[in-house]
Amino acid sequence: MRLRVDQVSALTFDDGTPVRAASAIAPFGDGWLVVQDDATHAAWLRPDLVTAVRVVGAVDGHEVFGSAAGTKHLKPDFEAACAVRGGVLLLGSGSTAARMRVSLVTPGAGFEVTDLRPLYERVAAALGIPLAQLNLEGACPVGERLRWFQRGNSAAGVPTASVDVDLAALLAATGGAVAEAIEVTGVRRYELGAVRGVSLAVTDAVALPDGRVLVSAAAEDTPNAVDDGPVVGAALAVLDDDTVRAVAELPAVDGLAPKVEGLAVREVTGGGVGVLAVVDADDPVVPSRALKITLEW
Repeated sequence: MRLRVDQVSALTFDDGTPVRAASAIAPFGDGWLVVQDDATHAAWLRPDLVTAVRVVGAVDGHEVFGSAAGTKHLKPDFEAACAVRGGVLLLGSGSTAARMRVSLVTPGAGFEVTDLRPLYERVAAALGIPLAQLNLEGACPVGERLRWFQRGNSAAGVPTASVDVDLAALLAATGGAVAEAIEVTGVRRYELGAVRGVSLAVTDAVALPDGRVLVSAAAEDTPNAVDDGPVVGAALAVLDDDTVRAVAELPAVDGLAPKVEGLAVREVTGGGVGVLAVVDADDPVVPSRALKITLEW
């Protein structure tokens, strides 16, 4: 697999404020929905227009969250997004009660947030890890199931892995069905390599036209699922079921390894795919970056 970064651009809203902490991206209406993991609004990217879309209500009166303000523990931390039902399903990362919710966002119809703690508990049990170590950062439909990826942490002894969730049952739960009925199966574990002694771990996932899955991965030196740390390397990888078929290093962006946290396929070519990726700068005053990437097989 050959990888080329064709374009890098800063993401800002039309009023000039930065798109913060980009954590996922999915097709939305006539554009793309870019999720901010530390805010109650996402960014709707359309041709020549970037506007805010509310994805969750204010939490204790707060619309943005961060360590400096002492509100990081309140953030919903939506880290995965995929297109469903004409809208986008956002999924919290887990590890705290605030992060065990999902939001179904629909153009023109607003959002609907559902607490799915019972599902997160079942996912943690299937993976064999404590609930506090859940860090579910990528998801994509594979057939009739949602493949949901746990971002591993070698320092904490947590592997990079995935589970399969019954997608129809998950969507039914957002409409009021019982969350305990959602089937969790198909545990898979992955070895993506390491950079400077830090393991690469999945940060997002998107299904490819041939049935394989493309994932982004970051080697972030952090002791747990909540705190940020230095990112010493980043890559994209192709997964075929539980087999890692190819890994390609991402070149530095603005002098740093790009912490890609969102992936979307924007075009399919004869010999590969064009991808739109978003990069979290881990700094609320620095605009997230959008990367146009070409992959050739």
